Amino acid sequence: MAETIDELSVVYEEDGIEIVKELDKQVLTKGAWSTVVFKYQDWDRAKEVYSDDKYTIRRYKKANGVYRQQSKFNISSKAQALKIIEVLQKWTEEK
Repeated sequence: MAETIDELSVVYEEDGIEIVKELDKQVLTKGAWSTVVFKYQDWDRAKEVYSDDKYTIRRYKKANGVYRQQSKFNISSKAQALKIIEVLQKWTEEK
């Protein structure tokens, strides 16, 4: 369990193989409820290569000194990420 926001990660290893490789992490909000966005890749066992970049937004709640994941939203492709960016830019530019 992570006790600090810096310790939060999506890295996952199985049988000595890094199944989920974290490429980057950005903390969006800090506090009792924290939001973090991760850039990562999944390992494809059949092809023995990592996937294209993927993204996930995760919400954590800190209780009893440790962060616990409360929810997540996975962005499965660059195209989907760009569409989300487009919509949010449109909404934030509206008067």
